[in-house]
Amino acid sequence: MTDEQLLRYSRHILLDEIGVEGQQRLLQAHALVIGAGGLGSPVALYLGTAGVGRITIVDNDVVDLTNLQRQIAHATDRIGHPKAESARTAVAAINPDVLVRPLVLKADAQDLDELVPPADVVIDCSDNFATRQAINRACFRHGKPLVAGAAIRFDAQISVYDPRDAASPCYACVFPPDQELEETRCAVMGVFAPLVGIIGAMQASEALRLLAGVGRSLAGRLQMLDGRSMEWSELRIHRNPHCPVCAGRSQHA
Repeated sequence: MTDEQLLRYSRHILLDEIGVEGQQRLLQAHALVIGAGGLGSPVALYLGTAGVGRITIVDNDVVDLTNLQRQIAHATDRIGHPKAESARTAVAAINPDVLVRPLVLKADAQDLDELVPPADVVIDCSDNFATRQAINRACFRHGKPLVAGAAIRFDAQISVYDPRDAASPCYACVFPPDQELEETRCAVMGVFAPLVGIIGAMQASEALRLLAGVGRSLAGRLQMLDGRSMEWSELRIHRNPHCPVCAGRSQHA
């Protein structure tokens, strides 16, 4: 690390659990962030400030005035700009040394099969069930840890799905692909602004700890937040032996 990097990341380096070696791992890491909205904004910003060397941000939407109530990576003067590119601008303003690759596209299965393998961690900040399922399939297929979060109205959840851990379920174990779900969108249902910040910050924390090798991840645990009362609840979640995605498949080392 350079002298400037040692100074910039000094508060991480001072932590015994991270130190110089952990910070070096972050500098060499590659994170894939899918979605640059309410969740993706704090994720991208915290990964950037922490010095994750490469960040790929995928989003096919543009910044809208209604986004600015909660999507903190964007600004009024970037209304109409692609969110992925706006998020890159926001990260660069804080840490110009981080290489951010914005991709203005709606990632499908083929895209994910190209984007997931080079990443060290995947952070799902998408806003629809089909995309979440596609991301999960790609992560399990390529053996990459997935940090998944969601928030709507005053309700939110977060977990980690890690195919490298034989005991960890995948997203489809907990939320089966054939489950009939009514899609809930912020545009219709609304969302409490700080809630996406809380969950996005937690997603960034999980991703950074996975990359630096710190502590125990949320794999096998689903945490849920009731933003009305600020009460957390946690469920232990297990691999489904009949899961259409991960059942009967070999585990990744």
